[in-house]
Amino acid sequence: MITFEKEAFNIFAYQYQNNNVYRSYCDLINVSPTDVHELTEIPFLPIELFKSHRISCHEKSELIFESSGTGGPISKHHVASVAAYERSFNAGFSQFYGSASDYHILALLPGYLERPNASLVYMCRNLIRQAKSKYSGFYLNQFEALNDALKALNLEKQKTILIGVSFALLDFCEAFSLQLHHTTIMETGGMKGRRKELIREELHEQLKKGFGVDSIHSEYGMTELLSQAYSKGMGVFEPSSSMRVFIRDVHNPKKVSLTGSGGLNIIDLSNKESCAFIATQDLGRCHDNGQFEVLGRFDAADVRGCSLMTA
Repeated sequence: MITFEKEAFNIFAYQYQNNNVYRSYCDLINVSPTDVHELTEIPFLPIELFKSHRISCHEKSELIFESSGTGGPISKHHVASVAAYERSFNAGFSQFYGSASDYHILALLPGYLERPNASLVYMCRNLIRQAKSKYSGFYLNQFEALNDALKALNLEKQKTILIGVSFALLDFCEAFSLQLHHTTIMETGGMKGRRKELIREELHEQLKKGFGVDSIHSEYGMTELLSQAYSKGMGVFEPSSSMRVFIRDVHNPKKVSLTGSGGLNIIDLSNKESCAFIATQDLGRCHDNGQFEVLGRFDAADVRGCSLMTA
């Protein structure tokens, strides 16, 4: 069985040969496949470059995922194979929760639903389709209908997952208060300018109180990736088997380690046809067991290193 490390090295060599933007970046920092002997030595592409360049190993793509924008340029992820994305998120979900068909899956994702090319919406739509229940679906701003569905499922003792963006879950909690015993509340983060930003502990305390649950789960994913990580409480994430998270020094992007605090770098083996090695704008902490926490975002507009490609 091929190891994660071996697959990562193979993908690095493949993308160096076939992804022109990634190869240009590697050449600018003077790193080639012959120079790399550890995963931490592989160049991680600054995520901001997805806003200004086509990051792909192919000229054609089956789908383009787009990030949310706040007036500036948006990230575009050219996905060569939709089937590869579906395999990835289904495998990740199954790893942590089992089959989607075992749940009623409800989604509260206003903002995302307004963007037809949001990768999170695509994933949730696929999981909802697998759930095959009359309650499963997108509820947008239909709070009364969502409240009725959650109460009915709780009364029937049905395994349920409610996945929602943070501000919408808080809005719902202000309108309704529940005591749920068979429902997993999963937040995807982001106030998206709709509400005051809260630290994770405060957000989760409000959600736990509003839904009457003992813990709040979280999903960590992004437009530029095909894999996800999940937290089952306390904001500690575990990456799916196709994903590994590292820490980079905030002052020296080429200094990457397995543990500690700093910028989050991600290897996503599912992202073979785009770029599997991403330097995100998230600040975090990595633990010895491979789990990680997200502590915030870089204050600077750009990740250091983008100027190499935009000058």
